[in-house]
Amino acid sequence: MPKLYVASELDIKKGKVTDVYFERAAEVIRKSKLYDASVAMEAHAYSLPAGYEWAALGGIEEIAHILEGKPVDVYAMEEGTIFRMMEPIIRLEGNYASFGQMESAVLGILRHSTSIVTKAARCRLAAGDKTLLFFGIRCAHPAIAPMVDRSAFIGGCDAVSSVLGAEMINEKPVGTMPHSLIVLFGDQVRAWRAFDEAMPAEVPRIALCDTWYDERVEVMMAANALGKRLYGVRLDTPSSRRGNMRKIALEVRWALDMAGYKNVKLFVSGGIDESDIMNLKDIVDGFGVGTCIAFPPSVDIALDIVELGDKPVSKKGKLPGKKQVYRCNGLHDIVTSHDRIVDRCPLCGGSVEPLLKPLMIQGRLVRDIPSAKESRKIVLEQLERISTIKEFRSEPYFLY
Repeated sequence: MPKLYVASELDIKKGKVTDVYFERAAEVIRKSKLYDASVAMEAHAYSLPAGYEWAALGGIEEIAHILEGKPVDVYAMEEGTIFRMMEPIIRLEGNYASFGQMESAVLGILRHSTSIVTKAARCRLAAGDKTLLFFGIRCAHPAIAPMVDRSAFIGGCDAVSSVLGAEMINEKPVGTMPHSLIVLFGDQVRAWRAFDEAMPAEVPRIALCDTWYDERVEVMMAANALGKRLYGVRLDTPSSRRGNMRKIALEVRWALDMAGYKNVKLFVSGGIDESDIMNLKDIVDGFGVGTCIAFPPSVDIALDIVELGDKPVSKKGKLPGKKQVYRCNGLHDIVTSHDRIVDRCPLCGGSVEPLLKPLMIQGRLVRDIPSAKESRKIVLEQLERISTIKEFRSEPYFLY
């Protein structure tokens, strides 16, 4: 028996990671001979976490992988697309018996990845042009650490610290040094100098400066010890000792500048969230963010039948019928029936494009899957546009 409680790729593709009522439904379908019950199912978020006006889509590549080879058609937004409440983000079409047991896995991938991508995108928007690094794999089970890294990167983090996670998205891992290294040496200066001597030239010399002494004291110790080789300093002060982090960062920045170290970068980590980023970004050069991205508020995505055969149906509270989402350059979204062609935005008159596009036909990919870097670019381009919009509607415009 395996020693780690994780599902294999094969288990997931076979539909073994499912809720028991889907297995029972499959048994009922088999005995009732409903094999030819053709359905369309749409995934959507009918609510968003408090304070959220949008979410950013994640998990499409993995969903394509687990549905590959099954007799199902898939229409989906591009991974990284920002979407609103009540918009269909992915649609599955086919005989329910052929893919119904995959609902738990599809939703698990969609919800978890989208929640991380969304939180990373919100941190990216808050950080502006400051460096945003993801240090959060210690917050997640190691089996899913690469997924967490990939989602954080797509959402806008500049780099991830995980060796395997970075390798799987064709990026280089980025990080500084742990407190344990300094504790092992028993002396900050000895640890910093040993790091400087051991690391290749391409690794930035960023000293961790809050192990034992006051942050300003340790920062100046690092500056004096490494001189021009010091690229930056990182403050990872725990909340129990932090006090006013903005004042600490301001004091450190001032001390460095006054001593002639204006070129030394200042990084802050340790329990950083959006509000901290907003509060500190005019002083610091970058942020190491972990828990708030790895354990974000959940984007509540559901997957529901909206057509049975060619008849629009749905349970109460959901909109029946297959739908399409059109978007203009002003980020106005228009939801209408899937067969209705919309040429112009009814709100601004601009040209529009459909967001739900064929991804798989009968379990075969019919369009290229963007790389993590390409999906990240999709997110960043949309964030740039969102930053110019005075009021972003959290709901789309419905064109009946």
